[in-house]
Amino acid sequence: MKRRMNVAEAAPALYSAVRALDAAVTRSGLDARFLHLVKLRASQINGCAYCVDLHVKEALKDGIPAQVLHLLPVWRESPLFDERDRAALEWTESLTLIADTGVPDTAFDAVRAVFSTEEIGQLTIAIGTINVWNRIAVSSRMLHPVDRPVMT
Repeated sequence: MKRRMNVAEAAPALYSAVRALDAAVTRSGLDARFLHLVKLRASQINGCAYCVDLHVKEALKDGIPAQVLHLLPVWRESPLFDERDRAALEWTESLTLIADTGVPDTAFDAVRAVFSTEEIGQLTIAIGTINVWNRIAVSSRMLHPVDRPVMT
């Protein structure tokens, strides 16, 4: 795979704005576990190898158990995810696949049952932000760290 372009160089002001939004999401006060799960699950759905690699490494560094990360694609069948995890993941999938799901009332009802209105807002913006990053990385063909040539 060959990199198509460097979006940070092509649109520096907008790229900086996305970085600032991402930093604001991180500082929002939303539990880091949910941020890790949201970022990784959306990146898996969007097929963003760069972001999956990055978010797995960050989640492991922050103490998310490897088994949780391994079972994230099959979260519905795993006992490792509690009611709040499941609501956040359902909300993530519904928003990430919005053209297909239309974000059904059942997804909103599930997230509303276990998160405050403020937390739902934070989750929604976190999901939107990672989807922006996925679209930047996939469309520009950001090089996955494993794909980078080894410099000697």
